[in-house]
Amino acid sequence: MLQRPMQNEYPEYYVPYVSLVPDGDLLTILKENLEKVITLFESISEADGSFRYEPGKWSIKEVLAHITDTERVMSYRLLRIGRGDQTPLAGFDENLFVKGSQAEKLPLKQILADFIATRKASITLIENMPDTAWENKGIANNTEITTRAIAYILTGHEMHHRNIITERYL
Repeated sequence: MLQRPMQNEYPEYYVPYVSLVPDGDLLTILKENLEKVITLFESISEADGSFRYEPGKWSIKEVLAHITDTERVMSYRLLRIGRGDQTPLAGFDENLFVKGSQAEKLPLKQILADFIATRKASITLIENMPDTAWENKGIANNTEITTRAIAYILTGHEMHHRNIITERYL
């Protein structure tokens, strides 16, 4: 079972995400959370997918596109660092990614299908990562981070935004 990362394995700004992940088997948590995401977003109508709880905030569709894009970026980082690649990895501008996704033009069901495919790919990546790779260290967004920290951040990031959808949008 993958162990929770120590706080010195990732930047402080990721603490809220890592702290959301409950104790237990991370793969089980990822699979259970996939079902929770499916249930949540299937309950939202296409019209409500464009809802913004406040002017200037992302719509529900844009939040789901952001969750998906961030999971892709984190999975890429997990792969590179997990494989021992020491090349510094760039950060990304989440607002630019959301704008570039043009999520408002896509059906909510299509964005959800994209998340499902992305999460399933993350799960298989984590399932197949060698035990020796979890403590690998690399540089992402100009900060040192371990492979296992990335796996927890990826998990907690989705949970964070799912909580926001529930609390502020619905």
